[in-house]
Amino acid sequence: MKRSQVFKCADSKMVVEVLTGDDCCENIECCGKAMQEMTANTVDASKEKHVPVASASNGGIKVKVGEVEHPMTDAHYIEWIEVVNGQYVNRKYLNPNEAPEAEFFVPMSSGLKLRIYCNLHGLWEKQL
Repeated sequence: MKRSQVFKCADSKMVVEVLTGDDCCENIECCGKAMQEMTANTVDASKEKHVPVASASNGGIKVKVGEVEHPMTDAHYIEWIEVVNGQYVNRKYLNPNEAPEAEFFVPMSSGLKLRIYCNLHGLWEKQL
């Protein structure tokens, strides 16, 4: 079973996450058109500004967006940062002008998946 698939409407730019599903996702529509499933790390953009970076912090994990800090303007910003730990998902929503980082009370360990969503360049992820 597929989990946490992210889809985007090409016209309205609305983003939808399907938590669980299989074949139903082929029929998701917006603005009268099929929404496109987003595949992480496929947009031609600066990887150094989009791939999440993790470090241990206060018994948990600190996630920053990019080796080089990602811009956080009204026109271009990170909408959310997420840590997937097996069956558990932790997410922080961000706003323009906030730092592109988040701390989670999840022990830093191998197997964690980090995901971020940039309003212009889409979905990015890194497996620890």
